[in-house]
Amino acid sequence: MTSPVVRPWYKQFWPWFLIAIPLSSFIVGFTVLHLAINSSDSLVVDDYYKEGRTINARLDKIEQARQQNMSAGLSFADDGSVQLRFLSGVPRTGEAIQLGMYHVTLKDRDITVMLTRDATGLYRGYTEQPLQGKWRVTLLPVSESWKIQQVVALPRSDEIRLTP
Repeated sequence: MTSPVVRPWYKQFWPWFLIAIPLSSFIVGFTVLHLAINSSDSLVVDDYYKEGRTINARLDKIEQARQQNMSAGLSFADDGSVQLRFLSGVPRTGEAIQLGMYHVTLKDRDITVMLTRDATGLYRGYTEQPLQGKWRVTLLPVSESWKIQQVVALPRSDEIRLTP
């Protein structure tokens, strides 16, 4: 009778399979730990009380834009130019308008563009940053008397209608 040939343990499948499961969980765990230590929490607000107090002021500015029946059309060109035209509730003063583009998840991509009115009544500005993804768009005049904000997905070729 011949005895079966026994291969050493390191040449068999099951020991390596059983070792791979806990080894992969350690690798994933250390990767998550590395990301948690080396990245910041940009969505967390440090002072909740102060943030809560300013909400009422923001709501009053939005209500002021509603009372003036404001609506605007915002369009972005491929060369980075931004154009804003008021459809109703045109501001009488003609002061510059601050266009705030706030990325919904990445704070370092937030930008602010100052739009100035030309002779035709259009507000124009320019941005060099490519705008892709989901953004919270905010229109605010220099006097901060009213505010329009809306969430939009970019890029878009059509005009974006903004209402308070």
